[in-house]
Amino acid sequence: MTVESLAEREGWRAEDFAARVHYQGEGDRYSVEYYAPSDCILYWKVKGDGETAVPVGRETVPDPLRERVRIDLEAAGIDPAVEGRSL
Repeated sequence: MTVESLAEREGWRAEDFAARVHYQGEGDRYSVEYYAPSDCILYWKVKGDGETAVPVGRETVPDPLRERVRIDLEAAGIDPAVEGRSL
């Protein structure tokens, strides 16, 4: 149920056991993914072509984006602390 709840938040969409959202800000674009089976968040930086994405460490992600993800997680009934978990 958590994936569906997250998909109700602005910009998020559910894909089976995962939810994804795309953000753009400060000239950078990111794809953020939540995986329910492992209860984790992955960040991807999207390159200028819009087709290529590379995984990035959360310490490189702007704080406002990370805060927004934690807010969305909490609103969906997911412990926002999962955003900071190391993989």
